[in-house]
Amino acid sequence: MDSEGILVSNQELVEEKDIKISKKLFFCFKRLFDLLVSLTLLIICIPIFLIISLIIKIDSKGPIFYKHKRIGKKGKVIYLYKFRSMYKDADEKLKELLKDPKIKKEWEDNYKLNDDPRITRVGKILRITSIDELPQILNIIKGDMTLIGPRPLVEGEIEKYGRNKAKFLSVTPGITGWWACNGRSCRTYEERMKLELYYIDHMSLWLDIKIIFKTVIVVLKGHGAK
Repeated sequence: MDSEGILVSNQELVEEKDIKISKKLFFCFKRLFDLLVSLTLLIICIPIFLIISLIIKIDSKGPIFYKHKRIGKKGKVIYLYKFRSMYKDADEKLKELLKDPKIKKEWEDNYKLNDDPRITRVGKILRITSIDELPQILNIIKGDMTLIGPRPLVEGEIEKYGRNKAKFLSVTPGITGWWACNGRSCRTYEERMKLELYYIDHMSLWLDIKIIFKTVIVVLKGHGAK
């Protein structure tokens, strides 16, 4: 290899090293930001938690919180904490609903149902306002989730990503993300995957700030939540 080739090779190594350092700094800052925001929100939201808990218990029988099994970073099984928005026998009701071919196809396509009869009266409000997601503050503190990232998937759902499966599992899932603030349930599943993968390919401090502002607007308008 001539001297010019050596110089190019060394430059590439330096650039690669700089990129790795930048990524490490970004993820360190991201974790510190997650802890600061989540701990602050937890303290502020204690009265809200108590009020919502009381309303849920009055509205329907069952626990206040619901743990939902999902797949996290590197395929790790995690449990999302949510305020219960469904009737306590929701899993059994789903089995009955899936006997209908049309409902089964809708579930297989989107992993959710429009006009889901399993959702309680209070649950509909919690979902439209995204308040049901608040307990995931605890997931952030634990490190299972981050404030901003692709939404965690249920088992089997990850297979839809095909050759991009490893890419999706390479990052920590988030409470909100590029898909969540760009249409959410109004998007097709294919559009959702493209938006989630776009975030992974373009992760940056600027994009995270943009997502935070867009999420605030989406939550206030109640757009895309079901």
